[in-house]
Amino acid sequence: MRHVLTSRLLILVALLAAPARGDEWPQWMGPGRDNVWREAGIVSPFPSSGPKVLWRAPIAGGYAGAAIAGGRVFVTDYVTDADVKVANFERKTSTGRERVLCLDEATGRILWKHEYPVTYTIAYPAGPRCTPTVHDGRVYTLGAEGDLFCFEAATGAVVWARDLKKDYATKAALWGWASHPLVDDDRLVCVVGTDVAHAAAFDLKTGKEMWRTGKAPEQGYVPPSIIEAAGVRQLVFAKPDGVYAVEPATGKLLWETPYNADNGSIIMTPVRVGDFLYIGGYQGKNLLLKLKADEPGVEVVWRNKPKQAISAVNVQPFVADGLVYGFHENGELRAMRVPEGDFAWKGVGPLGERPAGSGTAFITKHDDGTANEHYFLFTETGDLVIAKLTPAGYEELSRTHLLEPTNNAFGRPVVWCAPAYANKSIVVRNDTEIIRVSLAK
Repeated sequence: MRHVLTSRLLILVALLAAPARGDEWPQWMGPGRDNVWREAGIVSPFPSSGPKVLWRAPIAGGYAGAAIAGGRVFVTDYVTDADVKVANFERKTSTGRERVLCLDEATGRILWKHEYPVTYTIAYPAGPRCTPTVHDGRVYTLGAEGDLFCFEAATGAVVWARDLKKDYATKAALWGWASHPLVDDDRLVCVVGTDVAHAAAFDLKTGKEMWRTGKAPEQGYVPPSIIEAAGVRQLVFAKPDGVYAVEPATGKLLWETPYNADNGSIIMTPVRVGDFLYIGGYQGKNLLLKLKADEPGVEVVWRNKPKQAISAVNVQPFVADGLVYGFHENGELRAMRVPEGDFAWKGVGPLGERPAGSGTAFITKHDDGTANEHYFLFTETGDLVIAKLTPAGYEELSRTHLLEPTNNAFGRPVVWCAPAYANKSIVVRNDTEIIRVSLAK
């Protein structure tokens, strides 16, 4: 009996001493698709010499963030000889190859890659936009011109592929396919097209279409999301002329309400604050909906509220403290009250003394299991910032520089690529390199 008790005590001590495993980052905005990084033992503040770079690897152009799962890093890029630094609302045609890269998380060494020819017809033609999605041993990627692939994550073997332009008789929107696909049950849900269908669900294993839904003048750029309201799971989409929800299993319409986005430019996924659903696009095209409690449906609370709300561009807003924290189209960081639409505060945040149009800093909340909450913000200047976002305001705690901005927008150098956090580190890229940096305490 003494031997058994001793053995059990040793096992318990070993378990308590073992480091807690943090989240991987298998898709856009992390495992919960909520931009929360859950891991203990993370540095704050940064050391004066900066955090340690674990590896650097060459990469070509793109806005797609990395996905991290199973000791591997997945990312996409675009290789071309053309000058692709064209911004704003100008389409440009260029030819090249989109690539899917699988890197060893520990070393940055390429384990496999897949490439295919593509002709870009879009503005901001640096490369793909969508973060890969890793699920159950497979990785799903969506290129800027609608090339959808499923690969074996271990080998890079193509399981299935679809050409969304061909399958749905459409063309790329001005800024290309940018709606990150969503895995739900046995389905991969994608924004696909316009007149034939706005969205579709594909069998994860075969790529066969399971359902299609909606029509739109253009795809838009809003990733799909799942909410639960009135006791029903609802798959929410936004398009240039409306916001709607369908049954996730069938694509059957649950509700729809009109919305007008200039140039199709809504990018953020609607965010939920209590019983309210908020979305905002360019030129103050904002919309607040109240979710019905007794049946699937919404009521419009306000639409296009002048000089208020948040017109989010590159950065998905974050909901906390009953507020929506996000970057307005003028680069201003705002804390918006719901349902009022006014502000607890607004300011430049981490982007300098004067905000710039489409100013970008990707917001990720760090949850280490304690009450000491703070946020990591990766800025368009290549800085990583630790800060507090509270109803009282923005407080910067620490800052370090990780990458040089290699792209161009509105006449200034930028890096507009979402970071990924996993295993006490950050993985982030520009148009020339992808790096992994230790954030271990």
